[in-house]
Amino acid sequence: MAAGSEVTATYYIQHHLQNLTFGKHPENGWSLAHSSEEAVEMGFWAIHLDTMGWSIAMGALFIWLFRKAGRLATTGVPGTLQNLIEMVVEFVENTVRSAFHGKNPVIAPLALTLFVWIFLMNLLKLIPVDYVPELFARLGVDYMKMVPTTDPNATLGMALGVFLLIIYYSLKVKGVGGFAKELSLTPFNHWLLIPFNLLLEIIGLLVKPLGLGLRLFGNMFAGEVIFILIALLPFWIMWTLNVPWAIFHILIITLQAFIFTVLSVVYLNAAHEHH
Repeated sequence: MAAGSEVTATYYIQHHLQNLTFGKHPENGWSLAHSSEEAVEMGFWAIHLDTMGWSIAMGALFIWLFRKAGRLATTGVPGTLQNLIEMVVEFVENTVRSAFHGKNPVIAPLALTLFVWIFLMNLLKLIPVDYVPELFARLGVDYMKMVPTTDPNATLGMALGVFLLIIYYSLKVKGVGGFAKELSLTPFNHWLLIPFNLLLEIIGLLVKPLGLGLRLFGNMFAGEVIFILIALLPFWIMWTLNVPWAIFHILIITLQAFIFTVLSVVYLNAAHEHH
């Protein structure tokens, strides 16, 4: 590949992986970042507007679809949307029953929300990588990264929410003393090994949200990079590879939504159990 082509390909990849970032720049004040360097200089509190916007949009779509299905629900012959929603609800319900053994009315709605919301965000990946960025470029927006789950801020944010619920229910169900006892006397029930137990249990507790968030991010980000690399190929090769990869990726986006949901339920089930 010629040097110019390498520069063009590198810029293309970097452009498609760059979020639309808004923050306070040391020199430009509050503004949109016009390069990855400016985004980095804005620091930790900069906001990825595209991640926020698309995730909120998918959440609104989730609410609208389920509300519409509820309004159109019938005891007679159900429509396509009702059939689809009932399949999803039944699937999540069976998953929660097999993984959660306590009594908590929050867990099933939480699992349904996680599964459908993550699935819808992942589903955006099937839109060709150039369509949305080009549309927004014509509107004067430099960057537009469309899939929220390819941003670790989104995936780790959801994982942090699950982690806070784990801590909350651990304290609520077991009490402060019971939770502290579980951390200090597991897996070795001897007071001499309390420091070792605490080290193991605290690390294991912190790994849960990291594993949840990074697993989803890693799989979605890798898939996005492959789509971008395919888009760099000649037209006839691009469609030869893009269609099979997109079909295969339907399984990936569903599987990743399922894994995040199941692990969240499993972790919350552990928070409700007494050891």
